[in-house]
Amino acid sequence: MADLKANKDNPVAQGAYDALAEAYAARIDTKPHNAYYERPATLSLLPDVSGKRVLDAGCGPGVYAQLLADRGAHVVAVDANQKMVNLARQRLREKVPVHQANLEQPLDFLADSSFDLVIGSLVLDYIKDWQPVLSEFFRVLCKGGFLVFSIEHPYPKFFDFQEKSNYFEVELVEYTWRGFGTPIRVPSYRRPLSGVINPLLEAGFILDHILEPTPIQEFQVHDPQGYQELIRYPGFMCVRAIKNSML
Repeated sequence: MADLKANKDNPVAQGAYDALAEAYAARIDTKPHNAYYERPATLSLLPDVSGKRVLDAGCGPGVYAQLLADRGAHVVAVDANQKMVNLARQRLREKVPVHQANLEQPLDFLADSSFDLVIGSLVLDYIKDWQPVLSEFFRVLCKGGFLVFSIEHPYPKFFDFQEKSNYFEVELVEYTWRGFGTPIRVPSYRRPLSGVINPLLEAGFILDHILEPTPIQEFQVHDPQGYQELIRYPGFMCVRAIKNSML
């Protein structure tokens, strides 16, 4: 079993993503938790993107960037992991520019008010302090622009680690992922619900919608046991916020 910690000089989980990048890219279009659970839920929160400028923050192998571009959006994609950037470039070709960028650092190459939408699929779990990244998202969004993101739901993560966990803290935890060949330990941050909502408000966003999704029917075909679990307990949470036009 691979046990890959984050390098102190890189964002958390980069060692894990280096190891699973190719397998992740190969399965991401059909893996049930992504294709039949998180993705339809996140997409349901998007406004009409045709002709809109969209930042795909934490693009991974480029699935969302491709979907958005196919819907007529002008997309810029970024990811911290070089292997994911390479895979996204292979997938997207000339359709979408893809940049390697650490979301924990200023996105200086992106202009103020240059996007109508920022989407972040399952990426903020790898960032401990949300204040800098949410401030950057606020900066690059135009007034009234949307931020839509998904994260692991705080509820199951807390109960998975409750013997050594404090719900009210932002904590580094690890799961063993077994769906991509060799089991890999993937670190991420668990935070309370207040740790999700308050940083958004403090950054100047208006909270517009919280979605605790259930899987679509295709999930049951591919993973009946997982489907039964997810129709009873949340796995992910999706959020839509709006840049306050008064600020």
